[in-house]
Amino acid sequence: MGIDIRLPIGMLFTAIGLILSIFGAVSDRALYQRSLGINVNLSWGIALLAFGIFMLLLGRRGHRRTQAATSGELQPPRSAPRG
Repeated sequence: MGIDIRLPIGMLFTAIGLILSIFGAVSDRALYQRSLGINVNLSWGIALLAFGIFMLLLGRRGHRRTQAATSGELQPPRSAPRG
């Protein structure tokens, strides 16, 4: 059908989160005096990284389900017998 939108979104957020996390980890502490000493770059980098990985996992899960459905491995659920 096409590419699942969760895959490119996951890649984008993972890349930005990784860059922001690395910058927050190696940057000077004096940079964060204006934010009450809170390393905002590291915090948001980790949050973006977690969201990106979550989206990638959802995209891969959907891709596997699509492949299983097209190959016939996925059987529709059986309905309960009526009686």
